[in-house]
Amino acid sequence: MSAQPDPFAAFDRLPRVPLALLPTPIQPLPRLSAHLGGPALYIKRDDQTGLATGGNKTRKLEFLLAAALESGADCVITAGSTQSNHARQTAAGAAVLGLDAHLVLYAPGGQPPAEPDGNLLLCHLLGATIHWTGERAPYAATLARVEESLRAVGRRPYVVPYGGSNALGLMGYVAAMREAATQVETPNWFAAHVFATSSGGTQAGILLGAHLAGIPASVRLLGISVDQPAAAFAPRVATLAADGARLLGLDWTPPAEAILVDDGYCAAGYAVVTEREREAIRLLARFEGILVDPVYTGRALAGLLDLIRRGAFAREQRVLFWHTGGTAALNAFARDLVPTS
Repeated sequence: MSAQPDPFAAFDRLPRVPLALLPTPIQPLPRLSAHLGGPALYIKRDDQTGLATGGNKTRKLEFLLAAALESGADCVITAGSTQSNHARQTAAGAAVLGLDAHLVLYAPGGQPPAEPDGNLLLCHLLGATIHWTGERAPYAATLARVEESLRAVGRRPYVVPYGGSNALGLMGYVAAMREAATQVETPNWFAAHVFATSSGGTQAGILLGAHLAGIPASVRLLGISVDQPAAAFAPRVATLAADGARLLGLDWTPPAEAILVDDGYCAAGYAVVTEREREAIRLLARFEGILVDPVYTGRALAGLLDLIRRGAFAREQRVLFWHTGGTAALNAFARDLVPTS
């Protein structure tokens, strides 16, 4: 019998620089599961990847910053909101590799906030140069202007896309799904994987990684949207996943029914804290001693809790929740999380 080809062979040939502390653990959440009356909840601790408090972008940066080094870059540019986890991790990865980091950060009117707290504080400590903008995501015009200004003075910048979400960046979550598949007994051990989704790269990588790892279609891969309607967002995920497959020499696009995006929890708006997020953060902290932020992981957890209460999962099933980081931003939302009156 001839050996089956390795589905990850092309993936393993991609340039990659080690930045993350891997594998991240999967741990059970017994007290929270009991409080909710099932299903059995587990959490994938991608908040423990390293790079100045960790998060999901660290996995993506292993591939993106490897490409930066191969290109001969001496600095990197990326963009995000004032409390961008991606910007903070990019600044940390750049520091590790001896690259200068230039961060395009959004604030109303393009003016910096009075208090440099949360992720913004860490970006300053990491030595990043901040370029403030009033332009909204994906910040294309400001990124182009900063890149041009750096090239004009002889620098060699590499632009890391918003959220690290392109064909190369999503390989971080192809790797993550391969890793998760080795941490359980069977490919369908979890009935569902649930995670926050925003710029699309994490979800696209999870879909492609699940395909390569042989995770059956019966396992739901559910993205909880933190800011975008599903109708507009799902096609972007499909395109990203297909681009990632093409990078590996594969002609594959995820079937439409596999791209699960629940946009029922983002109506309040991006980074707007509601009672749902407050409750989710409190419950995980007080039952399991684990912290999540209100913008991404907290909103996704709030969605998962609501789905459980509405009977979306059977009591005997196992569900894996992906903690994609963000806790560095918690103190920036102190007034929203702990009302003073």
